[in-house]
Amino acid sequence: MTAPGTVGLSSEARNLHWLLSNLVEEVPGILSVAVVSSDGLLLLSSDDSRNDQAREARTGRRAGPRGSAADLATVVSGIGSLTVGASKLMDYGPVKHTMVAMDEGSLFVMSISDGSLLGVHGSADCDMSVVAYHMALFVGRAGHVLTPELRSELRQSLENESTGSAR
Repeated sequence: MTAPGTVGLSSEARNLHWLLSNLVEEVPGILSVAVVSSDGLLLLSSDDSRNDQAREARTGRRAGPRGSAADLATVVSGIGSLTVGASKLMDYGPVKHTMVAMDEGSLFVMSISDGSLLGVHGSADCDMSVVAYHMALFVGRAGHVLTPELRSELRQSLENESTGSAR
């Protein structure tokens, strides 16, 4: 069965959508997820209004941060950029992952490939080691297929969705 919003996409793009949906649905405490390109553009997101109400009912929390998936992508991109700058300044090598713990939740950022990032917004009570483990699995599965062609397809798909929803 094809997930809504994936009709017409390549098998690689559908697989990434499935991996992302599986990450959000199967890992306790994950509220929303965004995959961001090296230039800060949102490529893939769990921010699907069709799933928000079910996730909110299951977790008892808002499905994501205030604002849109694009807002999460902006935060993830900014944190990614800051940590890369810090890594260069300190000469400690590439950044593997970043975690920000807040009173009401957590934000995890992990490098995928070619500067792309995986950002996860987690609940305050999420098991950080479980989230990090599943993020690493996602990165391992997604990294080798996230080619320039696939990134372009994912961007186009998001643009088409936003154009369609604006009508």
